[in-house]
Amino acid sequence: MKKRGRIIAFLLIVLIFAGTISTTVTGISKKINLGLDLQGGFEILYEVEPVDKDQKVDRTLLEATVQTLNDRVNRLGISETVIDIEGEDRIRVQLAGVENQAEAREILSTSALLSFRDVNDKEHLNGSDIKEGSARQDFDPQSNQPIVSLQLKDANKFGEVTTDIMNMGTPNNLLVIWMDYQEGDSFAEEVQKEEPKFISAPAVSEPLFTTNVQITGNFSVEEAQRLADIINSGSLPVHMTELYSTSVGAQFGEKALNQTVFAGIVGAIIIFLFMIAVYRFPGLIAGINIAIYIYIILLVFELMNGVLTLPGIAALILGVGMAVDANVITFERIKEELKSGKSVLASFKAGGKNSLVTILDANLTTLLAAAVLFIFGTSSIKGFATMLIVSILVSFLTAVYGTRLLLGLWVNSGFLTKRKSWFGVKKEDIQDIASNKEVEPTIFNRTVDIVKHRKKIFVTTISIVIIGALSLIFLQLNPGIDFTSGSRVEVLSDNTISTEELEADIEKLGFEPKSIVLSGENNEIAVLRYDTILTEKDINELKTILIDKYQHEPNISVVSPIVGQELVKNAIYALAIAAVGMIIYVTLRFELFFALTAIIALLHDVFFMLVVFSVTRIEFDITIIAAILTIIGYSINNTIVVFDRIRENIRAKNRLVKSSKELAAIINKSLIQTFMRSINTTTTTLIAVLAFLVLGAQSIFGFAIALVIGLVAGTYSSLFLASQLWLVWRGKNLNEKPIDFRKKKRVEGPQV
Repeated sequence: MKKRGRIIAFLLIVLIFAGTISTTVTGISKKINLGLDLQGGFEILYEVEPVDKDQKVDRTLLEATVQTLNDRVNRLGISETVIDIEGEDRIRVQLAGVENQAEAREILSTSALLSFRDVNDKEHLNGSDIKEGSARQDFDPQSNQPIVSLQLKDANKFGEVTTDIMNMGTPNNLLVIWMDYQEGDSFAEEVQKEEPKFISAPAVSEPLFTTNVQITGNFSVEEAQRLADIINSGSLPVHMTELYSTSVGAQFGEKALNQTVFAGIVGAIIIFLFMIAVYRFPGLIAGINIAIYIYIILLVFELMNGVLTLPGIAALILGVGMAVDANVITFERIKEELKSGKSVLASFKAGGKNSLVTILDANLTTLLAAAVLFIFGTSSIKGFATMLIVSILVSFLTAVYGTRLLLGLWVNSGFLTKRKSWFGVKKEDIQDIASNKEVEPTIFNRTVDIVKHRKKIFVTTISIVIIGALSLIFLQLNPGIDFTSGSRVEVLSDNTISTEELEADIEKLGFEPKSIVLSGENNEIAVLRYDTILTEKDINELKTILIDKYQHEPNISVVSPIVGQELVKNAIYALAIAAVGMIIYVTLRFELFFALTAIIALLHDVFFMLVVFSVTRIEFDITIIAAILTIIGYSINNTIVVFDRIRENIRAKNRLVKSSKELAAIINKSLIQTFMRSINTTTTTLIAVLAFLVLGAQSIFGFAIALVIGLVAGTYSSLFLASQLWLVWRGKNLNEKPIDFRKKKRVEGPQV
């Protein structure tokens, strides 16, 4: 009865989760905030400068600026707004789902320092003389043209000002109304221009002792309303200069979201089928846990009020690879125990116990890389890092405890006792446990001596490194504007884009791009690169032309030299800190030589990624840094799994290892034992990444390429390079310092 009850418990758990997921996942996914790259919008990093020379930019001033910006955004009716203070003098603004980006940018950046001056630029009134919230869009009763009406605090003061202006005589009796007048601005110069900086300059023919003021100009209704909103929101206490900006068209966002979600679903289904094909019944259990894992991730992210970005979805699917990896490690250990002749129950317990430490070490090192990425990354990369951290934690819980709970119900029921084939173990591979013979590990039923070929491996690796170094020296990388500064414009069309037509359209603006690159299945996407920083006016003009021509709003990114230099510096810091952190962790868990060889393996993987980007000329942007740190996590994950098995096999000897020959045999055995785990883990992760590469959005193509290269290089380095280097280095001083991984005996106190 107990045995049947366990199976019923399994079915109930699965049904409860299936019912919960099917009825709530749609609601949860709709509540998750989408980033700019998935629904359109823009992000700007402002540098804050004081309005007055005596003013100091401190936390209080920055918080007051953020409050004013929030008021302005609220008037736009935008709900998904993120405005953060960064460092000592910067504010980052993210507005998702904005229909009119030009209007939103103008409202944000306008300081709204309203002033009333004479033709000699002497100030007579400013924003402090206006009643708060009194500005509104209205119509001139005579011309019926849109105007802005507002109320002053003091009618007498306005009467005195208008008297002074009137006495200046024609044609100087003009009350010049400025928005954001700056030192050096001149009415005499601006009045000669077609589009002067001042708003209007009405003539004053008589004193006006009133509080009602009208601002006239060649306004549309929308422009008049926008001006009223800006005045009502209050003036910013600072000037703001754009250091970095990126805008994403809504069509780009919708297309990216649909493609990425579809790629994720396809990848998850193929991984599910692969796990069943390789591990049979445990693979089915793993598939159930993957579904639960994805649901919990979405739930946690929604509760965190996180913002899901395109790299964030990539991190979610890559987290599936992490969850699968924990299952693969456990299932491979169970298969080893079954092949040795142990019962299903004994194999299940031993496999779970032996794999726990390995999974823990592997997850902690990947978590370290994700944490560094979060600390040093920009906003979208922080989203990726956040999702990766959550994914690692949840995958550990679902893979270690969830899988063992569900599989344990079947194992303990006794239903699988005589069904070892359900674990993917062939009957002929199972030895008689009574023979007490050690199971010889094989690869595809063949005994292989990997260590014997280490010299060939070293020569091949060094040769490729030399060729790669020459490639980097002569071809170098193709850095994106994230690192070089400049502007990048991505154009989307429903039809094939002609380079000649696009160039002809752009020439109307008077500035030519450095390069135009077409991509997509039918060349429906064009990327324009500029060495110069496009101004807000340039961006608006460019958008107008491109929207008229292609019916889609383009993506535009602008990076100043300051931000480009900081990104390079932060990327180097991130890689260096991640490496140091891993050296410390691996040294504490294993030994220093293990840590050094692991770092060499990581550098090997990153190096080959850079070489491929150099040869292929794929643009190297900030998302590639995220890919590099992700690969660092995956590579150290693979390497630690191998190192952990080496340590376990040395510990099983229960004595000091003093012979290089004996150490080589142990390493070879460990490599063979972990070979299929490494291949299967890489395969499942590659399935997810290749799904992104083939079916995903164009904007993460480089990211996916970097992950594919890194995964292949990481598998090679962990299986063939890291352990071999450790053998050579560690084997030289075995006589002076034998390897001792024996468990320390507990010292007992005196017995009474």
